[in-house]
Amino acid sequence: MKDLEIKAKEYHSSFPAGKIGLKPTKAATSQEDLSLAYTPGVAVPCMEIAANKENAYKYTNKGNVVAVVSNGTAVLGLGDIGAMASKPVMEGKGLLFKVLSGIDGIDIELDTKDVDEFCRTVKNIAPSFGGINLEDIKAPECFIIEERLKKELDIPVMHDDQHGTAIISAAAILNALEISGKDIAKVKMVINGAGSAAIAGAKLYLSLGLSRDNLIMCDSRGVLSTSRTDLNEYKKDFAVDTDKKTLSDAIVGADVFVGFSKADVLTAEMLLSMSEKPIVMAMANPNPEISYDLAKKTNPNAILATGRSDYPNQVNNVLGFPYIFRGALDTRATIINEDMKRAAVYAIAALAKEEVPEAVLKAYNVESLSFGPEYILPKPLDSRLYERVSVAVAKAAVQTGVARANITDWEEYKESLKRWK
Repeated sequence: MKDLEIKAKEYHSSFPAGKIGLKPTKAATSQEDLSLAYTPGVAVPCMEIAANKENAYKYTNKGNVVAVVSNGTAVLGLGDIGAMASKPVMEGKGLLFKVLSGIDGIDIELDTKDVDEFCRTVKNIAPSFGGINLEDIKAPECFIIEERLKKELDIPVMHDDQHGTAIISAAAILNALEISGKDIAKVKMVINGAGSAAIAGAKLYLSLGLSRDNLIMCDSRGVLSTSRTDLNEYKKDFAVDTDKKTLSDAIVGADVFVGFSKADVLTAEMLLSMSEKPIVMAMANPNPEISYDLAKKTNPNAILATGRSDYPNQVNNVLGFPYIFRGALDTRATIINEDMKRAAVYAIAALAKEEVPEAVLKAYNVESLSFGPEYILPKPLDSRLYERVSVAVAKAAVQTGVARANITDWEEYKESLKRWK
């Protein structure tokens, strides 16, 4: 751990400090270049945009820039460490946007916990950006902020902690169910944790065919039941009429466990009480709800996924958000809707069933990878994600009528993606 601390400090502090920066995209080496880049030439695109705001996508970087916005109230597993301390994480998100999808991710740290002030600030700066990626904002404020901004802005807004995790875990669940021969409409699922990612995940799983009658959600105080009087409006949506009180009660006979909670809450005894060939999505970081080794030792037939990169089946948001925003930006979508999220789920899930390229095997120093219990998700360094997910999301945007830039030639669009990388 000490070695990691030293390396992390050196990595972030080496000149120039931080992880992202600006780079000119046009020539600026002559008198004529400068007269075009700034005065007097710059007045021409200014007036074009004044006449039609959509021209901002033609003459500025608006169509390829996303604001990564946080107030630092729920940063990774570090909690409420403040806006300034969240900056390395937001810069990291910007780096991932750039290297994986060619999008300029600009970090914006807002030093406020007031929902109205947060929304007002984002709304006021929104004209500069093609999309808004909300990040590391605690619940329930994150729900309120996202809902308000989606209504008030005409550019895509997504809280990745909610929807990114939901999308990647949904792809993993669909593939795990296929491998285990189970039908999503019939399986019993228990979700442990009732924060932003858990609630977004539950909504997405239901939209994919999970029966509400077969879903139980738990928080730190136990099962969300209709008899409880301490539930906020978001948790109430998932309260069920049951006499089950604890996670231990709820897990009996369950086919799927999805953890958005904390380490070691799922015991070996609980795992043994689940159905045959259970699916366990233990996504607490850095330590999962049940350790991978303990789960495999307890039930070798269980299909396991965690948030860690040192075990098979890592649920990593990087499989989704760069490409979801790429597809949304390229269609000038006004929103990232449910169809676009499901399109991302299906594209990610489908890619795991294809033959893995040699370059990916080399990157992970393995001889082979094939669809099965220990490979239910593509690897984050699989470059095919860029095209597959971006195209799927773009198609869904066009098909659902939220795209302002209609794409008709999809082969040409696939080719155009290459220019960003």
